[in-house]
Amino acid sequence: MADMKAFRDAVTKWATGGPDGPARDSAEGLGVRTAVLVEGLSDLAAVEALAARRGRDLAADGVCVMPMGGAMSVARYAGLLGPPGLGLRLTGLCDEGERGFYERGLTRAQAPLQDVYVCAADLEDELIRALGTVGVEEIISAEGDLRAWQTFQRQPAQHGRPRHQQARRFLGTKKGRKIRYGRLLVEALAPDRTPPPLDRLLTSL
Repeated sequence: MADMKAFRDAVTKWATGGPDGPARDSAEGLGVRTAVLVEGLSDLAAVEALAARRGRDLAADGVCVMPMGGAMSVARYAGLLGPPGLGLRLTGLCDEGERGFYERGLTRAQAPLQDVYVCAADLEDELIRALGTVGVEEIISAEGDLRAWQTFQRQPAQHGRPRHQQARRFLGTKKGRKIRYGRLLVEALAPDRTPPPLDRLLTSL
């Protein structure tokens, strides 16, 4: 939704030293009540894709999925969007390795830690395990990336690595690929195969 994108842009500018007024005005105008803190744009794409599959209009429900450009920014965004700032309910999706950043950031912002949903390694890992490598390769082929995938597998660094790990690494080798596949992998999931952290996050909203 364009208006929610404008809100995200206003918050990002605020987080990097800009004025708070546009973000406050936009939040009030849109009726934003919940901010989902995610690390990047691929997470945003996955959450929005799952919401669409389930017939949810997050913007209409007052929910903004906020990519922060990395977990190290969570304290800053939690302070702006949570109780010390706009007073929104905070929730989030993060990688296991970034849990500490979320815990410290949300504690500082006086937000509950139980509303953070943690992926075992990262969201791509969760999605690949849910689909299986055969399913992922079918999507890669359908997207016209089969030759790039096969070339990647022949690289010396990939020799002997499990195909699951190869697929996970492949998604991050080209700018924009993780974002595109974040949506595609979610759209290919069977209804009962949604990764638990992603499923629980959407259910909580």
